[in-house]
Amino acid sequence: MTTAELALTTLPLSLRLTRPGTSDPTLRAWDAADELLIEQAYRLAEGQQPRVLVVDDQFGALSLGLSALSPTVVADSATLPEALEFNERQNPELSPPLSIHSWLNPPTGPFDLVIMRIPRQADYLAWLLRWLNEVMTDSAQLLAGGMIKHLPDRSVDVFAKAVQTDQVLPARKKARVIVCSPGRARLGEWAECWKGYEGVAGCARIEALPAVFARDRLDIGSQLLLPHVIESVGTAAGETRVLDLACGNGLLGLAALGRCPGLAVTFSDVSSQAVLSARRNVERSFPGGRVSCVHRDGVPEDQGPWDLILLNPPFHEGGVVGDHIALRLFSQASRNLATGGRLLMVGNRHLGYHRSLERFFTRVQQRDASPKFVVFEASND
Repeated sequence: MTTAELALTTLPLSLRLTRPGTSDPTLRAWDAADELLIEQAYRLAEGQQPRVLVVDDQFGALSLGLSALSPTVVADSATLPEALEFNERQNPELSPPLSIHSWLNPPTGPFDLVIMRIPRQADYLAWLLRWLNEVMTDSAQLLAGGMIKHLPDRSVDVFAKAVQTDQVLPARKKARVIVCSPGRARLGEWAECWKGYEGVAGCARIEALPAVFARDRLDIGSQLLLPHVIESVGTAAGETRVLDLACGNGLLGLAALGRCPGLAVTFSDVSSQAVLSARRNVERSFPGGRVSCVHRDGVPEDQGPWDLILLNPPFHEGGVVGDHIALRLFSQASRNLATGGRLLMVGNRHLGYHRSLERFFTRVQQRDASPKFVVFEASND
């Protein structure tokens, strides 16, 4: 974990914030976009008592920084509850939100003021803006902010199609905040809410919501891993327990069920939109299957151990690229394998995961490779 202080020069507010999951001192739990959003939110709320919604806070900077406004909080990522719980203890003078929603249980509104981190994915931004139009009052204001280098391509067009842009505030510290009013676009009228591709390994069409990686195509890493998944479960007994870790749309677990429908499979992802997508795909292809879907940042350790863990690990978190997420997942996977259990994973060749895996597993074997990806099997035999 890394800790840094967020001190706002224009407000009598100072936060001590920790970013979990990394020891890199350059990775903070807040950025300049959080500063701008907090300052502008208090300016707009002055003299009023608006009902406030915070969308996709990362590690608690917005939720705690705006605690005086008693915000409702919704976030796609399961990282936020853990980070917020930790950061509450470091800022005991501030009142935490009463509850944190995800897209599994979204808040209903109406809201007068919305403070939102702009996501990197243009489709997810379009989804968020249309959803917000359904829960904002007619006179509501939306503050959308992010670091300029992380704003999605064609974001200007995405905003223009969904909401009314009232003001683009001057950039500061390479961050930008946009002030918007509600528009008329709604999710029910948006044809791109779900995207997908034709099923593989005996599955029906596989679809996903916008926050999910590779939702409209079979990514080449998973394509390399799939035959090994199918082979690994080909002789599995009915009591075999499988975890599709960082499941995304559920492709790997679905492929395992397609080969052996009697498996007990857990789908787990940090993204609530991924969990919703995996659940939808399972219900479509394997209704009544022995399946659970879990919204968790990492391995759901209370539900293990597992005989087979499938993993195509993410290597970016927001705008940060690296192996810190994979290292944490490797450590958790190693602790939660059943006796004789295996981890089967694919990773980018340039990240050198074989060395990382050897830190956590006693046996690591390369099963396949392409110019860009490598498939590994790891165990504690």
